Amino acid sequence: IGSNQMMAYLVEMAVRLVELYRVLKPTGSLYLHCDPTASHYLKLTLDSIFGPTNFRNEIIWKRSSAHSDAGQGARHHGRVHDTLLFYSKSDESTFNQQFTAYDEKYIRENYKRVDEDGRLYRIDNIQGPGGAAKGNPRYEFLGVTRYWRYSRERMQELYEQGRIIQTRPGAVPQYKRYFDEMPGVPTQSIWTDIPVINNRSKEMLGYPTQKPIALLERILQTSSNEGDVVLDPFCGCGTALAAAQKLGRRWIGIDITYLSIAVMKARLKDHFDVEAPIIGQPTEVQGAKMLAQQSPGDRFEFQRWALTLIDAFPLGGTVTRGTDRGIDGRST
Repeated sequence: IGSNQMMAYLVEMAVRLVELYRVLKPTGSLYLHCDPTASHYLKLTLDSIFGPTNFRNEIIWKRSSAHSDAGQGARHHGRVHDTLLFYSKSDESTFNQQFTAYDEKYIRENYKRVDEDGRLYRIDNIQGPGGAAKGNPRYEFLGVTRYWRYSRERMQELYEQGRIIQTRPGAVPQYKRYFDEMPGVPTQSIWTDIPVINNRSKEMLGYPTQKPIALLERILQTSSNEGDVVLDPFCGCGTALAAAQKLGRRWIGIDITYLSIAVMKARLKDHFDVEAPIIGQPTEVQGAKMLAQQSPGDRFEFQRWALTLIDAFPLGGTVTRGTDRGIDGRST
């Protein structure tokens, strides 16, 4: 693809993904968030590191509401999704199936029957698919002879429990499946049910790349258990850390900017009363001087860091450079 910003990004990511693979446990998984302009390049990179057989899913996450840029001259469909590339290190990886709620239309169309106690149910086929070739038993039950899914003893037990019913004399017996016993729809590879972050969202922090906490909760609940360690090497405003703390996981977050560190620190303190230990920032005068003397492009990192010492943030949540070429901040 030539020498350009995309190639520079892929080189930057490749060396980091190699290290992430190295420290990942055999039971661990990696979720890489990206947009569609980079996802195909990153999948090739990940295939070369994890191996194609450890690719699990390309998850399409609807990150914004429907919109059109045609009024601004755009010649493309509305761009409303990002991509999550899901890889595991081995076949031993943790995977806890998650479920989403049934659609109201599905419930109305499939659970039309109501039990005496008000429980919704539908009737389901209990004939044995494949017949004798699949090892299904054949016998007569309630006057009907078929190949069945269950043994005669289990069929009788279910009948006595009221779970096998005959809708009319001579009809093929069927299984009574209650709606309130169903876990929901297993999560698929297209996620459209997670609320988007907008200016009306209660969780909105004003951080430009903030993700909904529900997105990270689903990822962590799927691919980790309580007590596991979660690493987010580009953690921004700390949504992955907040989700990990909420779900009882241990966590490590890495970011290069002190603005991000300040937001994460305040978030964990406000929401969970957790004093997050920070490694890598100046702890004495000499370290502060070294940070202040960095190249001109990084000089403002010193000022961002200085604001965190008094629990202050840059005005508006972003960098605001005053007439003195410094960063204006506010402490609440």
